[in-house]
Amino acid sequence: MNKLKIEKTRAVIYLTVVLLISLGTTGSYNQITDVPTESSTPPDSVSDALEAPQKLMPRPLAVSEEIQLRPESLPVVPASEIDDETLWLARCIYSETNRPEEQELIAWVVRNRVERSYRGKSSYRQVVLDPFQFSAFNADSPKSGMYRSLSVHQNMRGWTRALAIAYYVRHAPEQYRPFSDETLHFYSEQSMVGRLMPKWARGMTPVETPGRYKLDAKRFRFYEGIS
Repeated sequence: MNKLKIEKTRAVIYLTVVLLISLGTTGSYNQITDVPTESSTPPDSVSDALEAPQKLMPRPLAVSEEIQLRPESLPVVPASEIDDETLWLARCIYSETNRPEEQELIAWVVRNRVERSYRGKSSYRQVVLDPFQFSAFNADSPKSGMYRSLSVHQNMRGWTRALAIAYYVRHAPEQYRPFSDETLHFYSEQSMVGRLMPKWARGMTPVETPGRYKLDAKRFRFYEGIS
């Protein structure tokens, strides 16, 4: 009788171990196959990189040196992770430029304004819609309605990239800030053809950005310490 009990116990233990191994293997397989892979082939151009990233943004956001060096390589952010504030930030940077390094810097300016409650505005929506601050959102701008209505599901060139950069900047640790939190202004000489330099920029020296940003001064200049 005791021998029979021992054999039954061994059988139960054996079946339990087999079941656990089976479940563990299945779980590991799902974890591996659910993670989208990124092609090792680099994009042919920045325009190609702006199309559709190949992997999903990790959750919570993982900031790495590789991402810092290549903002155009940021992975896709699931639509469920894009809240209203991130959406307004993405709309703003998308309205200004389609170049990822410029979008990232502009996003930091907007974040600085939010965190410092510049002009009494303390949310991304308020900062972006602050009158006469971001021209694409002025009431008289012909594209204002289009930019204000962009959704996370919009299918437009470079829009997915803008959402990823907006999400990254909103959640990035402060040590990744490319300039001081007093950098609250920028302007583009290229977009001001036929108009004078803004009064607030006269006599001011643009801030220096880290070397990884290949900026054309005629496209964008950033300024700090302007009230």
